[in-house]
Amino acid sequence: MMPFRDLPGPWRVMGLMSGTSADGVDAALIEVDPGAFDGGQPFRALVGHHHSAYPPELRDEVIAAASDRLSPSRLCILQRRLGDHHAEAAAALAGRLGLTPQLISLHGQTVQHRPGQGASLQLADPYVLAERLRAPVIWDLRRRDLALGGQGAPLVPLTELWLRGGRTPWLALNLGGIANATVWDGSRLHAWDLGPGMSLLDLAARRWLGIAFDPGGAYASGQVDETLLERWCRHSHFELGPPKSTGREAFGAGWLDAEADALEAHPLEDRLATLAAFTAEAAARELARLQLPEGLPGLISGGGANHRRLREELTHRLPAIRWAEDAQFPPGAREAVSWALLGAASAKGVAGNLPEVTGAARAAVLGSFVFP
Repeated sequence: MMPFRDLPGPWRVMGLMSGTSADGVDAALIEVDPGAFDGGQPFRALVGHHHSAYPPELRDEVIAAASDRLSPSRLCILQRRLGDHHAEAAAALAGRLGLTPQLISLHGQTVQHRPGQGASLQLADPYVLAERLRAPVIWDLRRRDLALGGQGAPLVPLTELWLRGGRTPWLALNLGGIANATVWDGSRLHAWDLGPGMSLLDLAARRWLGIAFDPGGAYASGQVDETLLERWCRHSHFELGPPKSTGREAFGAGWLDAEADALEAHPLEDRLATLAAFTAEAAARELARLQLPEGLPGLISGGGANHRRLREELTHRLPAIRWAEDAQFPPGAREAVSWALLGAASAKGVAGNLPEVTGAARAAVLGSFVFP
């Protein structure tokens, strides 16, 4: 266990998150009260946030790895390249703030997620990070849950409760590469991966617009093909009930390649509008598993919060929810903050998974430690 486990707080903890959108690394430095986990309010303050975008060639390598198009040698080198990029992002934030973290919690870049086979792979070399910042690093937080028969995801629901509190019900919808939801009904957390978030929309922008993403959803202005939408919603992911998780293996480049001919029968604006509707319709059908009260506050985070057409489709397909953008943290910071909290929980010896959410046999302290 960490040598500062009993060190009085606040702790300075840095979280590093690179999500399934594969756009880069978010680093967040927070203050944590290590004695407040039992009371459910360990977060004290966001000290700083920094986003470091992947250069195009590195993003291409990540997407190739997620699409099973990388040789073992290139995958090996990608691990180091991602480690270097994460270390640069962490050092940039620490340098700007003039503060060294006492602990770094590293998610790494997910390139494969295969919970049906008990496996998940996040790449980024923690030793590079530990040497660069001379701080302990906790990493590989998902595989303990997988070893216990869980999905290894989602792991942020517990941190959502720590951050939002439990006095009244709420819904948190994260629209990163994959859409996931956490719902607090006043007594219990419900959380799972709903389906595609921005992954397909971003791949479509690269394919048909030649840009990394459609800014604000400006090009998604056409008509929705409801027939296509209905067929897509028969994907095997939607046949399963929670606990469940997914990734680019299901909703990534391979999916778009398979559907390209059907989409290219439509004007560009219709293609992007239909993909935006797919994300919203998948969320609507998945959330229909719960009895959500009328007027439930729904807070949206992730890149999809800025996509106008996607927001319109969510309002249309989930009219009972009072949607609003999650403004507690700067854009991109929330998941990095959550990962910092999970790392701090592990350092304190607090379990970071919820068996009722992931399907694991028991709650467990997550991750492995690397010391400088």
